[in-house]
Amino acid sequence: MKIPKSLLIDPERNAVYGTFAVAISVFAFAYSTNFGKVLILAYYAVWLPLILVDYRRFLRHLSDAWLPLLFAAYICFSVFWSHAPGTTARAALQYFSHILCAYVAARTVSVRTLVVGSLIGIFVVLLYSLRVGGYALDTIDGTTNFVGAFGSKNQVGFFASLGLYFCFVFAIFYRRGWQSLVWTAPIGLLSLYMLAIAHSATSVASLPAAVGVVLLLAVSKVLSRRYRRVLFTVGACALVGAVMAALNLGLLDFVLGIFGKDSTLTGRTYLWEQGWEAAQQFPILGYGYAAYWVQGFAEAERLWAEFYITTRTGFHFHNTYIETLVELGLVGVTLIAMVILRSFWGHVSSVVFRDWRADSVVLAGAVGLMLLRSFFEVEILGPYFTASFIVYYGLFKLRPAPSAVRPQRACVAIHEAKPASG
Repeated sequence: MKIPKSLLIDPERNAVYGTFAVAISVFAFAYSTNFGKVLILAYYAVWLPLILVDYRRFLRHLSDAWLPLLFAAYICFSVFWSHAPGTTARAALQYFSHILCAYVAARTVSVRTLVVGSLIGIFVVLLYSLRVGGYALDTIDGTTNFVGAFGSKNQVGFFASLGLYFCFVFAIFYRRGWQSLVWTAPIGLLSLYMLAIAHSATSVASLPAAVGVVLLLAVSKVLSRRYRRVLFTVGACALVGAVMAALNLGLLDFVLGIFGKDSTLTGRTYLWEQGWEAAQQFPILGYGYAAYWVQGFAEAERLWAEFYITTRTGFHFHNTYIETLVELGLVGVTLIAMVILRSFWGHVSSVVFRDWRADSVVLAGAVGLMLLRSFFEVEILGPYFTASFIVYYGLFKLRPAPSAVRPQRACVAIHEAKPASG
Protein backbone atom coordinates (compact mmCIF):
# COMPACT_ATOMS: atom_id res chain seq x y z
CA MET A 1 0.00 0.00 0.00
CA LYS A 2 1.31 3.40 -0.97
CA ILE A 3 0.63 6.32 1.41
CA PRO A 4 0.54 9.79 -0.19
CA LYS A 5 3.26 12.08 1.12
CA SER A 6 0.74 14.82 1.80
CA LEU A 7 -0.90 12.73 4.55
CA LEU A 8 2.38 12.88 6.45
CA ILE A 9 4.01 16.23 5.71
CA ASP A 10 1.37 18.58 4.29
CA PRO A 11 -0.01 20.75 7.15
CA GLU A 12 -3.32 21.09 5.32
CA ARG A 13 -3.91 17.33 5.00
CA ASN A 14 -2.00 15.56 7.78
CA ALA A 15 -4.25 16.46 10.71
CA VAL A 16 -4.66 12.82 11.76
CA TYR A 17 -0.98 11.92 11.74
CA GLY A 18 0.06 15.30 13.14
CA THR A 19 -2.36 15.02 16.05
CA PHE A 20 -1.07 11.53 16.84
CA ALA A 21 2.57 12.67 16.67
CA VAL A 22 2.01 15.67 18.95
CA ALA A 23 0.05 13.58 21.48
CA ILE A 24 2.84 10.98 21.60
CA SER A 25 5.40 13.76 22.05
CA VAL A 26 3.53 15.36 24.95
CA PHE A 27 3.22 12.02 26.75
CA ALA A 28 6.91 11.33 26.15
CA PHE A 29 7.89 14.74 27.55
CA ALA A 30 5.81 14.09 30.65
CA TYR A 31 6.82 10.54 31.53
CA SER A 32 10.10 9.70 29.80
CA THR A 33 11.73 9.46 33.24
CA ASN A 34 9.03 6.99 34.32
CA PHE A 35 9.00 4.68 31.31
CA GLY A 36 12.59 5.09 30.15
CA LYS A 37 13.94 5.08 26.62
CA VAL A 38 10.82 3.58 25.04
CA LEU A 39 8.97 6.91 25.02
CA ILE A 40 12.00 8.83 23.76
CA LEU A 41 12.38 6.40 20.87
CA ALA A 42 8.66 6.80 20.12
CA TYR A 43 9.13 10.57 20.11
CA TYR A 44 11.95 10.30 17.61
CA ALA A 45 10.03 7.77 15.53
CA VAL A 46 7.10 10.10 14.84
CA TRP A 47 9.24 13.05 13.67
CA LEU A 48 12.67 12.15 12.32
CA PRO A 49 11.54 9.68 9.60
CA LEU A 50 9.51 12.51 8.01
CA ILE A 51 12.82 13.99 6.82
CA LEU A 52 13.23 10.97 4.52
CA VAL A 53 9.77 11.47 3.03
CA ASP A 54 10.75 14.76 1.40
CA TYR A 55 14.16 16.02 2.50
CA ARG A 56 14.02 18.98 0.11
CA ARG A 57 11.13 20.42 2.10
CA PHE A 58 13.32 20.72 5.19
CA LEU A 59 16.35 22.09 3.39
CA ARG A 60 14.46 25.08 1.97
CA HIS A 61 15.12 28.30 3.89
CA LEU A 62 17.32 26.42 6.35
CA SER A 63 19.38 29.59 6.80
CA ASP A 64 16.41 31.14 8.65
CA ALA A 65 17.12 28.73 11.52
CA TRP A 66 20.60 30.15 12.14
CA LEU A 67 19.90 31.25 15.72
CA PRO A 68 18.81 27.87 17.20
CA LEU A 69 21.49 26.12 15.12
CA LEU A 70 24.11 28.48 16.55
CA PHE A 71 22.90 27.82 20.09
CA ALA A 72 22.89 24.05 19.51
CA ALA A 73 26.40 24.23 18.05
CA TYR A 74 27.64 26.22 21.06
CA ILE A 75 26.14 23.63 23.42
CA CYS A 76 27.88 20.84 21.52
CA PHE A 77 31.22 22.68 21.55
CA SER A 78 30.99 23.13 25.33
CA VAL A 79 32.20 19.54 25.62
CA PHE A 80 35.74 20.88 25.09
CA TRP A 81 35.73 22.86 28.36
CA SER A 82 33.16 20.84 30.27
CA HIS A 83 33.91 19.54 33.78
CA ALA A 84 32.02 16.35 32.83
CA PRO A 85 32.69 15.81 29.10
CA GLY A 86 30.81 12.53 28.85
CA THR A 87 27.66 13.96 30.41
CA THR A 88 27.88 17.08 28.26
CA ALA A 89 28.34 15.12 25.02
CA ARG A 90 25.31 12.93 25.66
CA ALA A 91 23.07 15.80 26.80
CA ALA A 92 24.16 18.05 23.92
CA LEU A 93 23.29 15.38 21.35
CA GLN A 94 19.88 14.95 22.96
CA TYR A 95 19.23 18.69 22.92
CA PHE A 96 20.26 19.02 19.28
CA SER A 97 17.98 16.15 18.25
CA HIS A 98 15.17 17.72 20.26
CA ILE A 99 15.56 20.99 18.34
CA LEU A 100 15.58 19.00 15.09
CA CYS A 101 12.27 17.33 15.98
CA ALA A 102 10.73 20.74 16.73
CA TYR A 103 11.97 21.95 13.34
CA VAL A 104 10.34 18.99 11.57
CA ALA A 105 7.11 19.58 13.48
CA ALA A 106 7.05 23.28 12.53
CA ARG A 107 7.48 22.39 8.84
CA THR A 108 4.80 19.67 8.80
CA VAL A 109 2.17 20.45 11.48
CA SER A 110 -0.23 23.39 11.58
CA VAL A 111 -0.83 25.33 14.79
CA ARG A 112 -4.39 23.98 15.02
CA THR A 113 -3.07 20.43 14.82
CA LEU A 114 -0.51 21.27 17.50
CA VAL A 115 -3.28 22.53 19.78
CA VAL A 116 -5.54 19.51 19.22
CA GLY A 117 -2.69 17.01 19.64
CA SER A 118 -1.49 18.77 22.80
CA LEU A 119 -4.99 18.68 24.30
CA ILE A 120 -5.28 14.95 23.72
CA GLY A 121 -1.79 14.32 25.07
CA ILE A 122 -2.35 16.50 28.14
CA PHE A 123 -5.65 14.74 28.88
CA VAL A 124 -3.91 11.35 28.89
CA VAL A 125 -1.01 12.72 30.95
CA LEU A 126 -3.30 14.17 33.63
CA LEU A 127 -5.50 11.07 33.70
CA TYR A 128 -2.47 8.88 34.30
CA SER A 129 -1.23 11.09 37.14
CA LEU A 130 -4.72 11.11 38.67
CA ARG A 131 -4.81 7.32 38.51
CA VAL A 132 -1.35 6.99 40.06
CA GLY A 133 -2.21 9.57 42.72
CA GLY A 134 0.31 10.62 45.29
CA TYR A 135 0.82 13.61 47.56
CA ALA A 136 4.15 14.90 48.83
CA LEU A 137 5.20 17.17 51.67
CA ASP A 138 7.12 20.25 50.63
CA THR A 139 9.89 20.43 53.22
CA ILE A 140 10.52 24.10 52.46
CA ASP A 141 7.07 25.62 53.02
CA GLY A 142 5.48 22.70 54.94
CA THR A 143 2.53 22.20 52.56
CA THR A 144 1.21 18.93 51.14
CA ASN A 145 0.59 18.99 47.40
CA PHE A 146 -0.53 16.63 44.68
CA VAL A 147 2.46 15.42 42.64
CA GLY A 148 0.93 12.56 40.64
CA ALA A 149 3.22 10.38 38.56
CA PHE A 150 5.66 13.28 38.17
CA GLY A 151 6.77 13.53 41.78
CA SER A 152 6.59 17.31 41.32
CA LYS A 153 3.70 19.69 41.91
CA ASN A 154 5.20 22.17 39.45
CA GLN A 155 5.03 19.68 36.58
CA VAL A 156 1.42 18.81 37.41
CA GLY A 157 0.62 22.52 37.50
CA PHE A 158 2.43 23.14 34.22
CA PHE A 159 0.49 20.55 32.22
CA ALA A 160 -2.77 21.62 33.86
CA SER A 161 -2.19 25.29 33.04
CA LEU A 162 -1.15 24.40 29.48
CA GLY A 163 -4.32 22.32 29.10
CA LEU A 164 -6.45 25.26 30.21
CA TYR A 165 -4.61 27.60 27.85
CA PHE A 166 -5.05 25.36 24.82
CA CYS A 167 -8.75 24.80 25.67
CA PHE A 168 -9.18 28.57 25.77
CA VAL A 169 -7.50 29.31 22.44
CA PHE A 170 -9.18 26.33 20.77
CA ALA A 171 -12.61 27.57 21.80
CA ILE A 172 -11.85 31.07 20.46
CA PHE A 173 -9.96 30.41 17.24
CA TYR A 174 -10.19 26.77 16.14
CA ARG A 175 -13.54 25.29 17.12
CA ARG A 176 -15.78 23.93 14.38
CA GLY A 177 -19.29 23.90 15.76
CA TRP A 178 -20.55 23.07 19.22
CA GLN A 179 -19.19 19.51 18.98
CA SER A 180 -15.70 20.91 19.49
CA LEU A 181 -16.70 22.40 22.83
CA VAL A 182 -18.19 19.08 23.92
CA TRP A 183 -14.96 17.08 23.60
CA THR A 184 -12.74 19.85 25.01
CA ALA A 185 -14.91 20.48 28.08
CA PRO A 186 -13.70 17.36 30.01
CA ILE A 187 -10.08 18.33 29.29
CA GLY A 188 -10.64 21.83 30.61
CA LEU A 189 -12.41 20.62 33.75
CA LEU A 190 -9.74 18.03 34.50
CA SER A 191 -7.00 20.62 33.96
CA LEU A 192 -8.73 23.06 36.29
CA TYR A 193 -9.10 20.43 39.00
CA MET A 194 -5.47 19.31 38.74
CA LEU A 195 -4.25 22.91 38.83
CA ALA A 196 -6.25 23.49 42.01
CA ILE A 197 -4.88 20.46 43.90
CA ALA A 198 -1.27 20.94 42.72
CA HIS A 199 -0.94 24.36 44.41
CA SER A 200 1.71 25.47 41.93
CA ALA A 201 2.01 29.23 42.29
CA THR A 202 4.12 29.57 39.13
CA SER A 203 1.46 27.86 37.00
CA VAL A 204 -1.45 29.75 38.55
CA ALA A 205 0.24 33.15 38.21
CA SER A 206 1.56 32.69 34.66
CA LEU A 207 -1.69 31.45 33.09
CA PRO A 208 -3.69 34.73 33.42
CA ALA A 209 -0.78 36.66 31.91
CA ALA A 210 -0.70 34.36 28.85
CA VAL A 211 -4.48 34.62 28.46
CA GLY A 212 -4.18 38.40 28.75
CA VAL A 213 -1.66 38.48 25.89
CA VAL A 214 -4.07 36.49 23.72
CA LEU A 215 -7.04 38.70 24.53
CA LEU A 216 -5.09 41.88 23.86
CA LEU A 217 -3.84 40.62 20.51
CA ALA A 218 -7.26 39.20 19.61
CA VAL A 219 -8.98 42.53 20.25
CA SER A 220 -6.46 44.28 18.03
CA LYS A 221 -7.99 42.50 15.02
CA VAL A 222 -10.75 45.10 14.79
CA LEU A 223 -8.21 47.93 14.64
CA SER A 224 -6.23 49.17 11.71
CA ARG A 225 -2.49 48.58 11.67
CA ARG A 226 -1.78 52.13 12.86
CA TYR A 227 -4.03 51.82 15.91
CA ARG A 228 -2.63 48.39 16.72
CA ARG A 229 0.76 50.04 17.14
CA VAL A 230 -0.74 52.71 19.40
CA LEU A 231 -2.53 50.05 21.48
CA PHE A 232 0.66 48.03 21.80
CA THR A 233 2.74 51.06 22.86
CA VAL A 234 0.20 52.20 25.45
CA GLY A 235 -0.28 48.65 26.75
CA ALA A 236 3.47 48.05 27.09
CA CYS A 237 3.96 51.34 28.96
CA ALA A 238 1.01 50.58 31.25
CA LEU A 239 2.41 47.13 32.01
CA VAL A 240 5.83 48.49 32.93
CA GLY A 241 4.22 51.15 35.10
CA ALA A 242 2.01 48.60 36.86
CA VAL A 243 4.98 46.35 37.62
CA MET A 244 7.02 49.24 39.03
CA ALA A 245 4.08 50.39 41.16
CA ALA A 246 3.52 46.87 42.47
CA LEU A 247 7.15 46.57 43.52
CA ASN A 248 7.20 49.98 45.23
CA LEU A 249 3.86 49.56 47.02
CA GLY A 250 4.64 46.10 48.38
CA LEU A 251 1.99 44.37 46.29
CA LEU A 252 4.45 41.61 45.42
CA ASP A 253 4.47 40.33 49.00
CA PHE A 254 0.67 40.49 49.06
CA VAL A 255 0.38 38.41 45.89
CA LEU A 256 2.93 35.91 47.19
CA GLY A 257 0.95 35.64 50.40
CA ILE A 258 -2.14 34.59 48.45
CA PHE A 259 -0.22 31.56 47.21
CA GLY A 260 1.28 30.85 50.62
CA LYS A 261 4.74 32.05 49.61
CA ASP A 262 7.13 34.44 51.28
CA SER A 263 9.63 36.88 49.80
CA THR A 264 12.22 34.09 49.48
CA LEU A 265 9.90 32.21 47.08
CA THR A 266 10.31 29.03 49.18
CA GLY A 267 14.06 29.02 48.95
CA ARG A 268 14.39 30.09 45.32
CA THR A 269 16.17 33.35 46.15
CA TYR A 270 18.78 31.42 48.13
CA LEU A 271 19.26 29.09 45.16
CA TRP A 272 19.65 32.08 42.85
CA GLU A 273 22.36 33.48 45.12
CA GLN A 274 24.17 30.14 45.09
CA GLY A 275 23.90 29.97 41.33
CA TRP A 276 25.26 33.48 40.90
CA GLU A 277 28.23 32.66 43.13
CA ALA A 278 28.90 29.46 41.20
CA ALA A 279 28.77 31.33 37.89
CA GLN A 280 31.55 33.68 39.02
CA GLN A 281 34.03 30.80 38.80
CA PHE A 282 33.65 30.52 35.00
CA PRO A 283 31.64 33.57 33.92
CA ILE A 284 32.25 33.51 30.15
CA LEU A 285 31.85 29.86 29.11
CA GLY A 286 30.48 28.18 32.23
CA TYR A 287 31.03 24.67 33.58
CA GLY A 288 29.78 23.01 30.40
CA TYR A 289 26.29 21.96 29.35
CA ALA A 290 24.69 19.74 32.05
CA ALA A 291 28.05 19.56 33.82
CA TYR A 292 27.16 21.18 37.15
CA TRP A 293 24.55 18.86 38.66
CA VAL A 294 26.78 15.79 38.54
CA GLN A 295 27.05 13.27 41.35
CA GLY A 296 30.37 13.58 43.12
CA PHE A 297 30.69 17.32 42.46
CA ALA A 298 31.03 18.96 45.89
CA GLU A 299 28.78 22.00 45.38
CA ALA A 300 26.01 19.96 43.78
CA GLU A 301 26.13 17.43 46.62
CA ARG A 302 25.91 20.25 49.18
CA LEU A 303 22.82 21.79 47.59
CA TRP A 304 21.15 18.40 47.21
CA ALA A 305 21.69 17.82 50.91
CA GLU A 306 20.40 21.28 51.92
CA PHE A 307 17.19 20.84 49.91
CA TYR A 308 16.62 17.19 50.91
CA ILE A 309 17.03 15.84 47.36
CA THR A 310 17.78 12.23 48.29
CA THR A 311 17.81 11.04 44.68
CA ARG A 312 20.65 13.50 43.89
CA THR A 313 19.21 14.09 40.42
CA GLY A 314 16.64 16.32 38.74
CA PHE A 315 17.47 19.54 40.55
CA HIS A 316 18.31 23.01 39.24
CA PHE A 317 18.51 26.66 40.22
CA HIS A 318 14.83 27.34 39.42
CA ASN A 319 15.74 30.06 36.95
CA THR A 320 16.55 29.43 33.30
CA TYR A 321 19.00 32.30 32.99
CA ILE A 322 20.96 31.58 36.17
CA GLU A 323 21.10 27.89 35.25
CA THR A 324 22.36 28.81 31.78
CA LEU A 325 24.87 31.25 33.25
CA VAL A 326 26.33 28.48 35.41
CA GLU A 327 26.45 25.88 32.64
CA LEU A 328 27.16 27.99 29.54
CA GLY A 329 28.34 31.36 30.83
CA LEU A 330 27.49 34.80 29.47
CA VAL A 331 27.63 33.55 25.89
CA GLY A 332 25.02 30.90 26.58
CA VAL A 333 22.72 33.29 28.46
CA THR A 334 22.83 35.72 25.55
CA LEU A 335 21.96 33.01 23.02
CA ILE A 336 19.09 31.43 24.95
CA ALA A 337 17.62 34.86 25.73
CA MET A 338 17.74 35.68 22.02
CA VAL A 339 15.98 32.39 21.20
CA ILE A 340 13.13 32.99 23.65
CA LEU A 341 12.66 36.69 22.88
CA ARG A 342 12.90 36.14 19.14
CA SER A 343 10.19 33.47 19.31
CA PHE A 344 7.90 35.64 21.46
CA TRP A 345 8.51 39.02 19.84
CA GLY A 346 8.37 37.56 16.35
CA HIS A 347 4.73 36.55 16.73
CA VAL A 348 3.71 39.66 18.68
CA SER A 349 5.23 41.96 16.07
CA SER A 350 3.62 39.90 13.30
CA VAL A 351 0.20 40.68 14.75
CA VAL A 352 0.89 44.29 15.67
CA PHE A 353 2.95 45.51 12.72
CA ARG A 354 1.96 43.13 9.92
CA ASP A 355 -1.07 41.04 9.00
CA TRP A 356 -3.26 39.73 11.84
CA ARG A 357 -3.22 35.92 12.06
CA ALA A 358 -4.80 33.69 14.68
CA ASP A 359 -1.83 31.31 14.60
CA SER A 360 0.55 34.09 15.63
CA VAL A 361 -1.78 35.11 18.47
CA VAL A 362 -1.89 31.55 19.80
CA LEU A 363 1.86 31.06 19.58
CA ALA A 364 2.55 34.48 21.14
CA GLY A 365 0.50 33.47 24.18
CA ALA A 366 2.06 30.00 24.40
CA VAL A 367 5.64 31.25 24.13
CA GLY A 368 4.76 34.08 26.52
CA LEU A 369 3.65 31.46 29.04
CA MET A 370 7.04 29.74 28.72
CA LEU A 371 8.81 33.10 28.98
CA LEU A 372 7.15 33.84 32.31
CA ARG A 373 7.92 30.37 33.62
CA SER A 374 11.56 30.71 32.59
CA PHE A 375 12.16 33.03 35.54
CA PHE A 376 11.16 30.31 38.03
CA GLU A 377 11.74 27.00 36.22
CA VAL A 378 14.36 25.46 33.93
CA GLU A 379 12.36 23.89 31.11
CA ILE A 380 13.70 25.52 27.95
CA LEU A 381 17.36 24.63 28.54
CA GLY A 382 16.80 20.88 28.65
CA PRO A 383 15.70 18.31 26.05
CA TYR A 384 12.41 16.42 26.14
CA PHE A 385 10.43 19.28 27.69
CA THR A 386 7.13 20.55 26.34
CA ALA A 387 8.21 24.13 27.04
CA SER A 388 11.37 23.95 24.92
CA PHE A 389 9.48 22.14 22.14
CA ILE A 390 6.86 24.92 21.98
CA VAL A 391 9.45 27.72 22.06
CA TYR A 392 11.43 26.22 19.18
CA TYR A 393 8.26 25.32 17.28
CA GLY A 394 7.14 28.94 17.60
CA LEU A 395 10.55 30.18 16.49
CA PHE A 396 10.56 28.00 13.38
CA LYS A 397 6.95 28.94 12.60
CA LEU A 398 7.98 32.54 12.03
CA ARG A 399 8.82 31.32 8.52
CA PRO A 400 5.77 29.76 6.79
CA ALA A 401 6.20 26.12 5.86
CA PRO A 402 7.06 25.57 2.19
CA SER A 403 3.96 24.64 0.21
CA ALA A 404 3.93 21.51 -1.87
CA VAL A 405 4.76 22.10 -5.47
CA ARG A 406 1.81 21.11 -7.61
CA PRO A 407 1.99 20.74 -11.37
CA GLN A 408 0.15 23.48 -13.20
CA ARG A 409 -1.30 23.34 -16.64
CA ALA A 410 0.55 25.39 -19.19
CA CYS A 411 -1.43 28.07 -20.97
CA VAL A 412 -1.06 27.92 -24.75
CA ALA A 413 -2.16 30.87 -26.83
CA ILE A 414 -4.57 29.87 -29.59
CA HIS A 415 -5.00 32.21 -32.54
CA GLU A 416 -8.04 32.06 -34.74
CA ALA A 417 -7.30 31.02 -38.32
CA LYS A 418 -7.97 33.75 -40.82
CA PRO A 419 -9.45 33.08 -44.28
CA ALA A 420 -6.91 32.88 -47.08
CA SER A 421 -8.66 35.79 -48.77
CA GLY A 422 -7.89 37.96 -45.80
